[in-house]
Amino acid sequence: MSVVVVTDTSARLPADTRNRWAIREVPLHILLDGADLRDGVDEMPDDIYQRHATTAAATPAELAAAYRQALADSNGNGVVAVHISSALSGTHRAAEMTAAELGPAVRVVDSKSAAMGTGFAVLAAARAAADGQDLDTVAHAAEEAARRTYAFMVVPRLDNLRRSGRIGGAKAWLGTALSLKPVLCIDDTGRLVLAQRVRTVKHAVAAMVERVCEIVGGRRAAVAVHHVANPDGAQEVATALAQRLPACEPATVTPLGPVLALHVGAGALAVCLHCIE
Repeated sequence: MSVVVVTDTSARLPADTRNRWAIREVPLHILLDGADLRDGVDEMPDDIYQRHATTAAATPAELAAAYRQALADSNGNGVVAVHISSALSGTHRAAEMTAAELGPAVRVVDSKSAAMGTGFAVLAAARAAADGQDLDTVAHAAEEAARRTYAFMVVPRLDNLRRSGRIGGAKAWLGTALSLKPVLCIDDTGRLVLAQRVRTVKHAVAAMVERVCEIVGGRRAAVAVHHVANPDGAQEVATALAQRLPACEPATVTPLGPVLALHVGAGALAVCLHCIE
C-alpha cells in the first residue's frame, strides 16, 4: 500500500470521502458530566453546544495506535498525519510527540486551520498518496494546500466564545456591545481572530461572503460551508457563493461538528475555501 494519510474528526470529512481516499481518522473528545465522549464514535447530545462541556485533544494512545496501524498498512512507505491547527488544539503537539517515538516514517503536518480548512489539506495529501507519491511529496502536498486555504466564520452570540479561550486577542473586543457581530477568520498562524465587526448577523454574513469572493476572484476553488444548528442559513450562504463564484463547484454543506460547535455556539456559519489555481 502507498503512504497512508491520517487526520482527526475536526476535519469534518464525510465518511464516503474518507473511504474513497483511504483516510484514517482519530477522534477528538468532549468531556460532559464526567463522561469522556469521542467525536465520531460515541453518541452526542443534539444540543451539545448548549451544555457546559469542555473539549479535549486526541490522546497519545489513540494517535499511536492509529499511526502504528497506518505505518504497517503502508508497507513501510510511511504516514502523513494532518491535524487541526496547533493554535486551536493540543492534538498537533501530541501528534508530534507520538511521531517522534515512531521515527521519520511518520510526518505530522499542522493544517493551521479547522473543519474543512483542515479537510482540504488532508484531501490533497490523500490524492498525492493515491497517485503513488513518496512520503516527502505527500507531506508537501498537504503543506501547500494548507497555504492556499482560508476560513471565515460568523458567530451570532458571544457566550461560547467567551468560554472557549480559543480566540486570539479576544479580551478587547469580547467586551464590546452585544449588538456587534464578529466576522472571524483563521489567520496564517492558525489562530481564530477577529476579522471584522458588523452591527447585524445579516450584514456579518454578507461581509463574510464578500471576503470569500474577494479571495477567490475568477479562480477555481473548493468551497465548504459549515453550520451549527443552522442548515437554512448555510444553504443561503452556499447559494450566494454559487451565484458569485461561477468558476467553482457548488459548496459542500455540512454541520461544523460537536467539538467546534462547543466553541462557537448555535447559529454559527463558516466558510472554508481552498484555492486550486
